[in-house]
Amino acid sequence: MPFFEWLRRNSEAYLLEAAQREMAQRYGRPAPAHRRGPSSFFWRAIFTPIYRRLPWRLRRAIIMAMPGSHRRRWQGRGPPAGVWASWRSTRTRSGKETS
Repeated sequence: MPFFEWLRRNSEAYLLEAAQREMAQRYGRPAPAHRRGPSSFFWRAIFTPIYRRLPWRLRRAIIMAMPGSHRRRWQGRGPPAGVWASWRSTRTRSGKETS
């Protein structure tokens, strides 16, 4: 797995876990189970609090500097195909069929 993909997956997972833990605490529910170990300690106790304190502009700059799927642009869609397209082409704007 490429480094930036590993980084993105781990950061997403631990930020989600932190948000779930926060919501559970707010609503008096049990917190989600979490992984244990030195790497988990880094993500939970160091990365997540620091990331949350960064200003949005700095976060965005870091994210955009990293290669990955978040930088792909949406592709334009072609004309609709299939049954819906043929049904739609027989209708006018008023919703009545044309001959």
